Amino acid sequence: MNKSEILNTIHELLKNIAPEMDPTLLGQEENIREALNIDSYDALQFIVALCEKLKIDIPEQDYGKTATIKSLLTYLEKKII
Repeated sequence: MNKSEILNTIHELLKNIAPEMDPTLLGQEENIREALNIDSYDALQFIVALCEKLKIDIPEQDYGKTATIKSLLTYLEKKII
């Protein structure tokens, strides 16, 4: 899976969590939760969906590394590629 495919997966799963928003418009440094106005439960659902879709594990202590698109991509690239 390459960076573009990872980003498409992120956007797809964020669209499921916040269907009224367009996650492709998020800036690389924007906080995902704040920009999409999602609560902690939805953020957790997003992490769980990512883990299931990408067949990886994101430990709770790493959740802070998933706050922005840029940090999430960097984190996932290390886990997947």
